[in-house]
Amino acid sequence: MAATPSLSGPSDLDQSSQSDQSASSRSNNRSLRVAEKERKKNEAEDPFVLALKYFSDVEAGTPVQGNDDVERNMVLVEKVAYSKGLTPEAVSIMLEFSMSLCMGTTLCARVLKCLIPATVVPQEAVVRAVVWLGVRKIPVGTQILFIKWVLTVFDMIDAKDQLRAVYGFIFNFVTDENLCPYICHLLYLLTRKESVRVFRVRKLLELQSRLGRQPFLLSLLSLYKVFCPELVTLSIPSRVKSGFRNHNSPWKSALIAVQKRNGAQVASSISLASAIKTKPRKRKHCHLVLPVLSSVVSKRAQTEPSSSRKVVPLVQVHSFAQLLENMHRIELPAQMGSLLGSSLALQYLDCVQDESALLRLNFWLGYALHEEFLFCGDGGASQDSEDALQFLNTLLSTQHFLQEGFSCSEAFLFKFLNVWDGSLLRPQILGLLSNIPVVPSSQIGQLLFEPLMQLYFTSSLFFKCGLMECLNNMLLKWLTWHSVYALEDDLDISLNSHTSINMTLSGFKDSVMELVDFVGRLASLGLRLEGCHSLLLSFILDFYETVCDTFLKYGLPLVVMPPPGVFYPALLATDPVSVDRLAYIMYRYKVNLTSAKSQKQLTEQAFHISRQTFREFNHYAAVMVNCLWNSKMFQPDMGIQLGEELLLKSNVPQYGTSFDLIHHPAFMSYAVDFHQRCWPGRKDMDLNSLKCSKLWSWYQEYLFSQGYDGLKQFVQSNICRQLTAGDSLPT
Repeated sequence: MAATPSLSGPSDLDQSSQSDQSASSRSNNRSLRVAEKERKKNEAEDPFVLALKYFSDVEAGTPVQGNDDVERNMVLVEKVAYSKGLTPEAVSIMLEFSMSLCMGTTLCARVLKCLIPATVVPQEAVVRAVVWLGVRKIPVGTQILFIKWVLTVFDMIDAKDQLRAVYGFIFNFVTDENLCPYICHLLYLLTRKESVRVFRVRKLLELQSRLGRQPFLLSLLSLYKVFCPELVTLSIPSRVKSGFRNHNSPWKSALIAVQKRNGAQVASSISLASAIKTKPRKRKHCHLVLPVLSSVVSKRAQTEPSSSRKVVPLVQVHSFAQLLENMHRIELPAQMGSLLGSSLALQYLDCVQDESALLRLNFWLGYALHEEFLFCGDGGASQDSEDALQFLNTLLSTQHFLQEGFSCSEAFLFKFLNVWDGSLLRPQILGLLSNIPVVPSSQIGQLLFEPLMQLYFTSSLFFKCGLMECLNNMLLKWLTWHSVYALEDDLDISLNSHTSINMTLSGFKDSVMELVDFVGRLASLGLRLEGCHSLLLSFILDFYETVCDTFLKYGLPLVVMPPPGVFYPALLATDPVSVDRLAYIMYRYKVNLTSAKSQKQLTEQAFHISRQTFREFNHYAAVMVNCLWNSKMFQPDMGIQLGEELLLKSNVPQYGTSFDLIHHPAFMSYAVDFHQRCWPGRKDMDLNSLKCSKLWSWYQEYLFSQGYDGLKQFVQSNICRQLTAGDSLPT
């Protein structure tokens, strides 16, 4: 009996504790109910919520004229839309109200223009609105405005699976000539391989036969051909003009303002082209901000157990190992511009070479470049802004990573060169220019040479040097593409692995020849304009160091000699580096020509280097030997002819020796130094004394020891004179 109180004590404590917990739980529940009641009360009093309730509950056939409630509620919705943006629920309500024509067609356009989403757009609302198009009671102008809105907010739609499920329903609207350009654009964004069917290809071809080769039809057909080339037999040009107009939409500036005000990432409107042309306004480089890498599918779709193929959004891949593991399940991001800011995304593009991804990315980039640098009436990116600089640098690094340029940047550059002043973002523009693929010889003059020539002759020395470097890099890339993609069995070469650009070897040679001849003309005239400036001459010699090795280093059976306007300024230059580099270039020309001649004799491959090329080389080589070695300058056959009377009036004794290795302005300081080493205590100086046999050989070795390897190789390959055993250089 004594133990009974001790056993009942803990049970009383447990009951007390449970009672306290129950009271606390009831208190918390009461607080939640009070908070929820307060929230509902506030919402009930919120005019915006009341306005949405009005539009969701309004009866069909309610008149608009003289209806103050409609106007008051519409103004409230517009105020919130343009200041904060509409929530997904608000977008659904207002879109349903507009497309269902509850109050007729009067308010449709006004409602559509204020549909500015704050975050995302519900896919279900868009699908319901698309279905309303089939009623055929909506005016054509409103239908077009709705499709433009869908294109504008396409990247903000929370998922695309239901939209793709009604792909066939949307496709039926292509037969409407008014809607066709915009429907083709929407289909372009929604198309997957399973969307391409024979009857759809036939319908597009029928439309093309009726409407002509419209760019929007060609763009959609080109995408179909990427997915199913066997179904689209139509020959589509490799450089298709952008099929979708890139004018501003009524919602774009409002979207940017709302999202900036909300502190969110500014959505890219690159895939949001529409056809409304607005007046130019002050731009904020909205297209130059790369969007954040995000998923194109909703979280619900990713985790849906019935999904037959689990997709992995690229944003969830954080290492190269994960990329390799999920290579064939990767889902591309909603905004293709975000690929430029991700090294893993670029690696995916490089490995998979997804043509549809490249088409989307090209469209994104093309719109950004045209919108900010060409279609800007107020200067746009003309003020050297950080956004424009960073955007172009990112584009350049992307092209360097992929080892090729984008077709959209090529099309942009051909237009931009005609309005460029040569100073705006010069390093970036020249960098992009150096990445363009080979241009056919029939078009290269008009597209490239004419605008560059005008800029070259009206710009500074530094622009001339930059352009020479750009054209040298362009030639290097062309030759590298040739050496990599040239087929061993025939002469057809593919110059770009991501496009269908094909060119015969003869066509490629013609383009390279045109480029080299063009640079030769620029170089000759540029040296005359700039007084044979050594800096410009250095960049020109860089170019010809590439040209002289086209046969041996890049396998192109083509040898082009430099023009006299380049050869003689380099030979008579006052700095020894230029003369040494010219000697190296002439040495490499000889090696290439000798190899080409011997290969032609040993193989049956048909290629031809003209006799004129051999004659030009022999003439240049003879001039250099006579000038630097034989002291026979200004001879009748030397290429530089001066009258005898003029030479006598110059009062230069033995003017024929003025440019040999001793008296040449570039090497005279070395001759003086060598003379002083040979006769340290001698006061009078006779440089001609260095021409005796042993001293002449020692002087050559002294020059070669200063690092002039090009001069050494030229002398050893063109002058048959060897040092004797006793002719060692004195210490």
